[in-house]
Amino acid sequence: MHSDIVTSSAEPKITPTLTATQYYEQAQQFIQLLEMEDLDRKLTAQPQIATEFEKAIATAIEAAYSQGSSDDAAHLFLQRVLYRINRLKLFWYDDLRRYTNERSPYLSQIRDRIEEVWQQWELSQFDLVAFQGIDIRQALLDRVAVDLEPPLSDDARYFRDRVGEAGYRRLLAIASLDGLVEASQLSRTLGGVANEVHSVLTRLLVEEYGGGRLARKHSSHFTTMLEAVEMQTQPEAYFDLVPWEVLANINHSFLLTERKRYFLRYIGGLLYGELSVPAGFRNYRAAGERLGLSANAMSYWDLHIKVDELHGRWMLDDVALPLISQYPDDAWEMVLGYDQQKFLSDRAGAAVTRSVREAEQMG
Repeated sequence: MHSDIVTSSAEPKITPTLTATQYYEQAQQFIQLLEMEDLDRKLTAQPQIATEFEKAIATAIEAAYSQGSSDDAAHLFLQRVLYRINRLKLFWYDDLRRYTNERSPYLSQIRDRIEEVWQQWELSQFDLVAFQGIDIRQALLDRVAVDLEPPLSDDARYFRDRVGEAGYRRLLAIASLDGLVEASQLSRTLGGVANEVHSVLTRLLVEEYGGGRLARKHSSHFTTMLEAVEMQTQPEAYFDLVPWEVLANINHSFLLTERKRYFLRYIGGLLYGELSVPAGFRNYRAAGERLGLSANAMSYWDLHIKVDELHGRWMLDDVALPLISQYPDDAWEMVLGYDQQKFLSDRAGAAVTRSVREAEQMG
């Protein structure tokens, strides 16, 4: 018997927690740390300036990832902290002083501290041994066949048939966090040796970026949608509305693209993302049509319905399948990446639907 099993006479473990307001206050404190000049030197001289924040990190990790505990406020705090660090990998054309700590050892330590426990928790949802020894080609083909035209879920039917204007605007608000910087993480994978796989990924990025023409960049179509319904077009304008599940999806993409060891997992996830988008976006487009919105207010959905099925074929035929022979011992990681991305996307989608329903109830 393992020594860590709690006997019936032992006191139950109480997971520490903070209120949502307290977590929010610490997240705001972290933003001040992010932009502090000479952060690491100041922390060495005055470590107390981060004491409360670090206590909040420890509390949140326990509350979010300990067995039998899943505190949404803790998840949100941790994913917001990770996002704030990860976004420094991108350039936002803003005040250059905001990047003063982009290579801070302290920020790297905070990121690693959260990611280690978070990723263990995420991977615990899967039987990793079961992926090894499978027929990888057939596993990918079977998954693609199902996810190209999935059965209509209750959430999908809700968007297609029932969502109102308030809910549609909430959908746009949440989706804008990623939609206005679409494909940014993909760009992090393209340095290095050129080959056929690399060329396909480069072609995919070039298409996402409109061939270098701003008006044709996919994120510009999202800006057009926001303008058509008179919403803010500044990136991250609706950050406070974004559920932790959506942030986790974005942070997961940052992690896989920044760690080359996880390249195959990223490819599997990207395959799922590209081929599954048209089915989901058709319901959003149907909602816009039912609400009588202009073509501009649905242009992003239209674009992806048209092009992402092709991109999905590229990812399967010209990227994923060729990588099986190049990495025969590790190619199972693409199947894991595919399944994990589907899990993360489904979880994020459910969270978006809950938020949209709340917006509808508020009117």
